[in-house]
Amino acid sequence: MRPALRLLAAVKPVGRVLEPGAPTGLCGLLTHPAPRSTLVYLYSRTLDKLKQFPESSVYRQSTEALTRHRLSIIERIEPAGLKEWEERVQKQVEANPDAFEKHGVAVRRTADGRAFIVVRQKGEVDEREEEWDGEITSDPEPEGVRSSAERLGQKEAFGHGRPDNLEKAQDFEIEKEPSLTFEQISTAEKEIGAGLIEEVIQVAEGELRLAREMLENKVWEELCEKPAEGQWSYFERKQ
Repeated sequence: MRPALRLLAAVKPVGRVLEPGAPTGLCGLLTHPAPRSTLVYLYSRTLDKLKQFPESSVYRQSTEALTRHRLSIIERIEPAGLKEWEERVQKQVEANPDAFEKHGVAVRRTADGRAFIVVRQKGEVDEREEEWDGEITSDPEPEGVRSSAERLGQKEAFGHGRPDNLEKAQDFEIEKEPSLTFEQISTAEKEIGAGLIEEVIQVAEGELRLAREMLENKVWEELCEKPAEGQWSYFERKQ
C-alpha cells in the first residue's frame, strides 16, 4: 500500500521528479523539497550527539549503527548535477558571506565533521498585517527597570551586530538543490523500509530530539534515588 500512496503525489513529466509541496497520500504530509540533504544533516547531528555518550552505552551503540546504516543509503543516491551545484553554492557563499551569517537567509554549521548550510524558512505573510502597512501589533512592553535577563535581547532589537547590507543579505536567493527522481526516492524508501521518505525525515527529527534530551539528562549515570529491591521485577510464575 505504501508505494500506491506515493503514486498519488504529483510527478513532473520531465525526469519524473516529485513536485515539492504536493500531497503524498498521507493526510497532512506533503512532498519534501530536499529530502536527501535534510536527512544527511539530521543524521550527522544525531551522530554528533551520540559521540558524547559513553562508548559502553547500549543506546549509543544501537542508535549509532542504525543511523549510519540509513545515512549510507541516503548518501549513495545522488541527484544529477549534485557536484556542480555544490561548487556553485560554494561560490555564492564566498561572494556573499553576510547572507550566510546570523542575520542572513542561511547559516553555516558543522555536524559530524561536515559543513552544512541551513536555510531559514521564510514565514508566511499575514494579510491582516499587510492592511496596516506592515505594522505588526505585539504585546505592550513592560515599564520600569528591567532585569539582566529581560535586557538580553535589547542589543539585537536595536540593530546591534546587523550588517550594513541587511536587506540584501535577507533577500539573497540560494540556488535550489537538484531534485531526486521518483525512482531514486522509491529505491531509498525500499532500502530503509520505514515508509515514505517524508516519514523517515519525521523519525530522524524525533531521534535527534531524543538524543539531545537523553544527553542533557545524562541517562547513563546512576539514579539519585535507588529503586527498592524487586521494584522493577516482573511477575513470575511461582513453582
